[in-house]
Amino acid sequence: QVQLVESGGGLVEVGGSLRLSCAASGRTFSTSVMGWFHQPPGKEREFVAAITWYPEKTYYADSVKGRFTISRDNAKNTVYLQMNSLKPEDTALYYCAPSRLVGSRWYPANTNNYWGQGTQVTVSS
Repeated sequence: QVQLVESGGGLVEVGGSLRLSCAASGRTFSTSVMGWFHQPPGKEREFVAAITWYPEKTYYADSVKGRFTISRDNAKNTVYLQMNSLKPEDTALYYCAPSRLVGSRWYPANTNNYWGQGTQVTVSS
């Protein structure tokens, strides 16, 4: 099972930027499709972005296209989420997880429904 530790969240003003990191343990990280999900207050967890391992391809929710960039460093077992032009609606708890594409939708593929502690992003207007 991949262990996940998210970091990099914080309080930022509208239009600001943050870079989230997700450190993963486990020897299968480099071949895992990884994704970011977020859970806004009072809402269910939603897909944000995903990155495959080879060939490396990225996928984004429509709400973040052009503003967020997902990347990975397999040597460091880390996946990143660069968040620019932040909006109040980006306020949420952000999680990373192994991910899978079913049809046209992305889902978490955590073993035993395991999640890290997440990292809080708050965008003030």
